[in-house]
Amino acid sequence: MALRRDAKIELLERVPLFAACTKGELRRLASIADELTLREGTILTREGRIGHEFFVLIDGAVRVSKGGRKLAELGGGDWLGEIALLTKGPRTATVAATTPVTTLVIVDRDFQRVVKEMPSIALKVLTCVATRLTRDAKS
Repeated sequence: MALRRDAKIELLERVPLFAACTKGELRRLASIADELTLREGTILTREGRIGHEFFVLIDGAVRVSKGGRKLAELGGGDWLGEIALLTKGPRTATVAATTPVTTLVIVDRDFQRVVKEMPSIALKVLTCVATRLTRDAKS
């Protein structure tokens, strides 16, 4: 069953990356978010490869690993791949579905187009990423 636009907005506003966005900005982001169902074992991201997608997990579980070592398990409400929206850099980890997964996907080219239309989104996203990087650097 496909998500209603309102459900996409609710999922996106729970992601800290987009938490400061207005309803209008969230509506625009929801319009470019595609719902995708993936089978267990599907690789969402591969460490070292260039990323082009950002994922918000709706349900299911994924395993995050780096150098073959498990870093984390993520599930419904979690997100990954935000660096791909902002840079053309390589993925920092491999993420594989450990169960069937339903996710929202935003691809970098659509995100870049929306940011050009609504530059306020970029400032909010960059502020969130900078805050996280500063916090992580202190850890």
